[in-house]
Amino acid sequence: MESPESDSLTRVEITLKLFATLSDYLPHELNGKVRVYNQLPIEVPDGATVQAVIEQMRLPPAMTHLVLVNGLYIAPAKRKSHALHHGDALAVWPPIAGG
Repeated sequence: MESPESDSLTRVEITLKLFATLSDYLPHELNGKVRVYNQLPIEVPDGATVQAVIEQMRLPPAMTHLVLVNGLYIAPAKRKSHALHHGDALAVWPPIAGG
């Protein structure tokens, strides 16, 4: 799941949290890190964007409805430019219906 250019970049650990049906896309283990419920620590290049991680994890675009970084909403137009850094928590929810 690493991109070719990531070998020369500093890698940092973030926590990826996938909710509801998106949790099916979270592996039980990745690079020696083990999933706990809906959370998995992952390594990404320092400054990787939210969109890059969404694509790396192969999350369907239509299912990435609500995206937060450290509890702050990231609008769809900002996901390609919002950089992630060590210790960030990236949380993603699918569209949810109910009443």
